[in-house]
Amino acid sequence: MTNFRYRPKDNYINEANWNQLYVLTEHWKSDVLFYNDDLKFSHDLIDKYFLWISNKENIDKVQDIEINLLKVDKQCAALLKNINTHLHHIAELIEHPFLYNSQKFRIEHAQLEDDLAQFVKDFRNNRKDVFQITEHLIKREELIQQLEAV
Repeated sequence: MTNFRYRPKDNYINEANWNQLYVLTEHWKSDVLFYNDDLKFSHDLIDKYFLWISNKENIDKVQDIEINLLKVDKQCAALLKNINTHLHHIAELIEHPFLYNSQKFRIEHAQLEDDLAQFVKDFRNNRKDVFQITEHLIKREELIQQLEAV
């Protein structure tokens, strides 16, 4: 996935020193932890508005969104685990530069970056779906309240 990159320039992985890659990876970790909190919010949002659904079609939509949300949750957890492992590898490379294959590490770094890019894409698509169904349910509830007031 080359259309979404966190690195400052195309050859950054091969030119950056270990400390720079460590800082970049810490930034990724911070982002993923933020996304993880946002996923919890999405779950809460779905749980709150699921009670208002009476239409079978909407129930099916919400269930599909929830299934996709669980997939993104697993993706997030795996990514966070891989980032932590990667940070450990960078720390080892900094402390013991001759024990690890630096080219293998840089390939791992590029793969992690691609995984992060895919996660962000999946996360955004899921978040969009969550907000669309929530907005639909809120508007429906407001319409019902207006009709009852008349």
